[in-house]
Amino acid sequence: MIWPQEMQDVAKLAGAYLLAIPVGWHQEKEAHSVGVRTFPLVSLASCGWVVMATSLNHGSIDPQSRVMQGIVAGIGFVGAGAILKSENHVHGTASAASIWNIAAVGAAVAMEHYLVAILLALLNFITLRFLMPVKQLIDSGEEGPPTSRVTRAPGD
Repeated sequence: MIWPQEMQDVAKLAGAYLLAIPVGWHQEKEAHSVGVRTFPLVSLASCGWVVMATSLNHGSIDPQSRVMQGIVAGIGFVGAGAILKSENHVHGTASAASIWNIAAVGAAVAMEHYLVAILLALLNFITLRFLMPVKQLIDSGEEGPPTSRVTRAPGD
């Protein structure tokens, strides 16, 4: 009977979705360009693709390997959309890295590496939530290299 396997797949999808919500919630709360909708959807989709690839297994890891390669490459494009450049500043790199990480959370859940998935999600949340003051402290004491400074003549 296939029903128990499908219920396991539904549980995996739900788990991947739920693990991504705290990261998305934090990003949304901090008014970043991606947030509470994007992160759960990325995790859910990654989990879904890997779950579907496991049904193609037939004694070979090739289908699952190709799907994983596609996720890694594809999520890179999604993350690139979160990166914004303005004047001499780049914003969104932590969001982009988080999107990539959350895709790994979904894939880990699909492959039943639950501890890995939980740790990835937890460390992602901790990094975004608690390391921002450290980043701000570092940034406040850093003037940057001379090439990154913008100098303007009077009247510009």
